[in-house]
Amino acid sequence: MLVSVKAPAKINLTLDALYKRQDGYHELEMVMTTVDLFDRIDLFEKESSSITLESSSGLVPQDERNLAYRAAVLLREKIGIKRGIHIRIDKHIPVAAGLAGGSSDAAATLRGLNRLWGLGLSDEELAAIGAEIGSDVPFCVYSGTAIARGRGEILAPLPPPPPCWVVLAKPGHGVSTADVFGRLKVDEIAEHPETEQMAEALRKRDYDHMVRLLGNVLEPVTMEMHEDVGKIKKKMKEFGADGVLMSGSGPTVFALIRQESRARRIVNSLRGFCRQVYCVRMLGVRTESVLDGIRTK
Repeated sequence: MLVSVKAPAKINLTLDALYKRQDGYHELEMVMTTVDLFDRIDLFEKESSSITLESSSGLVPQDERNLAYRAAVLLREKIGIKRGIHIRIDKHIPVAAGLAGGSSDAAATLRGLNRLWGLGLSDEELAAIGAEIGSDVPFCVYSGTAIARGRGEILAPLPPPPPCWVVLAKPGHGVSTADVFGRLKVDEIAEHPETEQMAEALRKRDYDHMVRLLGNVLEPVTMEMHEDVGKIKKKMKEFGADGVLMSGSGPTVFALIRQESRARRIVNSLRGFCRQVYCVRMLGVRTESVLDGIRTK
C-alpha cells in the first residue's frame, strides 16, 4: 500500500519573541500561514519492520536526523507497533530556509501514517506527538493560518490572508535556527510586531493593513549574519512589492503582491542574483487539495 501526502511550506506574517524561558527556549508569539509550495511524502508499507527514507534532494539527511524519519519512529513508539515503512520525500521546499520544510514533512508523515495504519488519531493527538519533534510541527499538522504561542505548539486558528501572490527568494546558504536565537537579545528588541492587530487584519481581510503589520524580530539578527538577506529585501521593495519580510529565522525573504504581472516581474528581476526564486499563491487554509493529497493505492 502507498499513501501520498502534500506538505506545504509556511511563512511568518509576524514573529515575536517575548522573553527567554527557564527551559532555554524563547516564548514566541507569531502568525503563520501556508503557501502553495509543497513537498510530497510517499509512504510505502514494508514486509520488514525497518524504517527507511530517501529524498530527491541531496541536502536532506536520509537517516534518523530527518524529522520525517523521527516522526515515524516516535509514532510507532507511541502506538506500540513495529510495522515497517519506507518514506520517499519529493523535495520542492528549500532546505534550511525558514519555511518549515522539515517540520511540514514530519507532519505529513504523521498524517499519512495515521491514514495508512488506520490509527484514527485526531489532529490534536498528532500535533501533541509532533511537538516532541519540533516547534513548527504542530502548526504543520493543522496547516492553514494560526497564531502560535509558546514554542509554537499553542495554536489559535485564524481566517486565511486575503488572496495575493507570494514571491519567495532564498540565498544560496542556509541558516541555523539555533544560531539565530542564540544571538537574539530580547531586551534589546527595538520594535515588537503587533500580533493581535495582524490577526484582526486577517479577520477583516484587510490586505493593506496586513502588509503594513509584517514584522519579524529575528530579521535584524539574520541580516547581521548574512548581508545578502537585506539586499534581497531591498531589491524586492525596489521592484514594487507591497510588503517584504524574512520568514522564520531565514534566510528566505518573501514579498506579497496583489498583481500577478508585477509578481512575475519581481521574479525575473531577482533571478539574476538569487537562484532559488518561487512565485506562488497564498494558501492559508487547509483546503480540499491538501486533504486530497492523502490517497491510498
